[in-house]
Amino acid sequence: MNIRHISQTGPCSRTLFTPLLAASATVLCAFAVNPAHADTFGSGANQFTLPFVPIGNAGNANDTTGYGGVSYNYKMSVTDVSQTMLDDATALGVGGLGGGAWSGSQPAADVTWYQAAAFVNWLNTSQGYTAAYNLTYTSGTPTGLTLWTGANIWTLGGSDPFRNANAHYFLPSENEWYKAAYYDPNKSGGAGYWPYATDNNTTGAVAPTAVASGTTAGTAVYNNVASQPSAVDQSGGLSPYGTQGQTGNVSQWMETDFNDPTNSSDGIRGVRGGVWYYNASLLQSSNRNTAGSGNYVGFRVASVPEPSSTMLIISAGFFPLLRRRRCAARRNGSHSEIGIQ
Repeated sequence: MNIRHISQTGPCSRTLFTPLLAASATVLCAFAVNPAHADTFGSGANQFTLPFVPIGNAGNANDTTGYGGVSYNYKMSVTDVSQTMLDDATALGVGGLGGGAWSGSQPAADVTWYQAAAFVNWLNTSQGYTAAYNLTYTSGTPTGLTLWTGANIWTLGGSDPFRNANAHYFLPSENEWYKAAYYDPNKSGGAGYWPYATDNNTTGAVAPTAVASGTTAGTAVYNNVASQPSAVDQSGGLSPYGTQGQTGNVSQWMETDFNDPTNSSDGIRGVRGGVWYYNASLLQSSNRNTAGSGNYVGFRVASVPEPSSTMLIISAGFFPLLRRRRCAARRNGSHSEIGIQ
């Protein structure tokens, strides 16, 4: 799969404040140029990877539709979750996930919002993180949600009692989903939004070309060109940030309550993104819908960023050097500390 990586302003664009960090600069630049990575889940024959791209440019404004502004950096899965991923989790003992409308690398569809949330909870707990959602179960199937309280409430960007404060993976909020799909920090004439999630500065302002599958820029799986959704990694051209399939193929669950963006009660959830059998009107950024569950509804995953590459490299490379400088100073009879100037 050809994933486009977006280089963002970072250490490579700045003058290092001390020569002692010069050796780390080359490594930092490599991180900035190719920041995308795939997270690995499961084990043995049921192991799979899910690629993520960083969604930067924190603090961007909302679109004219009122969505898309996010005050923090985060990550978004490049693709939807596939049926194989859902099957792998089920084989490893995760119950009540549903799905099965399609197979293999096609989207995991015909899942309720709660089943999608249960899969995301397993992504967290299987990696040693806190479950994102406080789900309630009926006969082994997730059917409801109890809001988090106190210090467990997610507060980054505002209070969200659906999402646990210590979760690493979660269903994207409507603003997180919208920004990853339609926002372009490098749009000609200044950062802004496109009406379709397939921008390449020439086709983003018009409806994408309808295809049955593929990765060609400016294409999407819609308009009944095919009789079923494509594989998740063949679901059309990329968004400006490098996500695929946010325009067409299957609609995707969002975390946010459709009628109450503060998530103050367990209400109706929304979907965005269009479907393989419908026309371009569902693909547009102005379109938002609700859904129950069905073969046309899938989901993708968002995540918090990894720890700062800068701090990891400094702690791994700079501070051992600093200790050596201090030891040398003491051997020479000096007790002065070596600091960053």
